[in-house]
Amino acid sequence: GSEFSRSISEIIEEANQLVNNGTKEITLLGQNVNAYNHKGYKLSDLIKEISKLRNLKRIRYTTSHPIDFSKDLINIHENLPKLMPLIHLPVQSGSNKILKEMNRGHTVEDYLKIINKLKRINPLIKFSSDFIIGFPGETEHDFNQTLELLKEVKFIKCYSFVYSERPGTPAAKLKKIPENI
Repeated sequence: GSEFSRSISEIIEEANQLVNNGTKEITLLGQNVNAYNHKGYKLSDLIKEISKLRNLKRIRYTTSHPIDFSKDLINIHENLPKLMPLIHLPVQSGSNKILKEMNRGHTVEDYLKIINKLKRINPLIKFSSDFIIGFPGETEHDFNQTLELLKEVKFIKCYSFVYSERPGTPAAKLKKIPENI
């Protein structure tokens, strides 16, 4: 269904109740959490507000999408000590050709710009990601580009999956990569 965002006051109230009951860490969770937008409030605003909760020790958020990783979200990683320096930012592939086929809306270069900006803002930041291999049309060259991206970013954790068909998607109509490959 369509994306929707809960109100900032509702989330702050829930976070406050959790902290009052002893919670030390809050993870903001969404299919595309960095697309959060409620009446002009963005994810960076929400994180700043939650960080004001006195007995809260740590804040995390997941899962982000490169296309919605805004400058304000990057910038809050500079000086909010409660915001943990680990970002899960799924790239899915190191091949621009495959990213286009997946309709991801970003390129490897776009992704690396975000990574590099975050590293400049806070050199302690580490990254995790998701990868899909065997997407229809993926070649050995495309796969090797993914391996190169893994080496370049030095992810501390990756979730890797073999492509699985989702009925009704454009990729479901494409020629599959043989399982033995």
